[in-house]
Amino acid sequence: MHELRGLYEQVLQQNLGPFAEFKSASVVAAGNHNQGIRLETNEGTFFLKLNFEHEKAILQQEASGLQRLRKATFLKVPEVYGCGRIGDYNYLLSEFIHSERFQLDYWENLGLGLAHLHLSHRSSFGLEEDNFIASLPQKNMDSSSWLDFFVEQRLEPLLGKAYFDRLIPLDFLKKFQEIYPKLQSIFPEEKPSLVHGDLWSGNVISTVEGQPCLIDPAIYFGHREMDLAFSRLFGGFDARFYESYESVLPLEPDFESRMGIYNLYPLLVHLNLFGSAYLPGIEKILRRFQ
Repeated sequence: MHELRGLYEQVLQQNLGPFAEFKSASVVAAGNHNQGIRLETNEGTFFLKLNFEHEKAILQQEASGLQRLRKATFLKVPEVYGCGRIGDYNYLLSEFIHSERFQLDYWENLGLGLAHLHLSHRSSFGLEEDNFIASLPQKNMDSSSWLDFFVEQRLEPLLGKAYFDRLIPLDFLKKFQEIYPKLQSIFPEEKPSLVHGDLWSGNVISTVEGQPCLIDPAIYFGHREMDLAFSRLFGGFDARFYESYESVLPLEPDFESRMGIYNLYPLLVHLNLFGSAYLPGIEKILRRFQ
């Protein structure tokens, strides 16, 4: 970590002022695209996310998403101190969350907080700007139709990318597209809600007080059931979370039957990022609608 000392000092002084002094650094998270670093300074502890992505806007959009979430829910969301690019590195400097064990009301508060977030509405699906989910571009052009938005800006771009990258053959692409007409009546009519967009257990951590904290958003105004479905994809959350959420915003009947359709999007994300191991999960969902 010593070779990055100059970078750390530049980040701190650019965003915290000339009197911010670097003391030490340690890696706390390392993924396929980002590295998470704990920075100890004379002004406290901070979290620094770094990557080498050619697309400079990735961490800028993450910072924007965090700031939007902070205004829209009472749940803890890390404060952002700055983001930008220094040399070859994109960076995001934010509050460090000292994670501890869950308190007894952790899951209940997470459910209430997500419901609170979903009560933020706008007149159309989308967002003022495009952003990212992980390292993949996420289009957010305004649409008055959830089905059109979901197909044209969520499924089709990633399906096309998977075909272009030879992760799927042409017959699979056509088989996938055959389900679109069958989705016309599957989604309940609801107002566009602000969604986290990447809501799985790895993107919810616990604060030092034992309360939930949202990280790594891919926000947009979409159908609120997207977050609920995504939360069930990789093991799911505690039942108290879902009960608490529905005490404020009950789900429309038959959510279980359409959950797989929503999860085609995160599964396509994982297919494009990590390869064909995610194809069986996609095929299983498609068979139910063919």
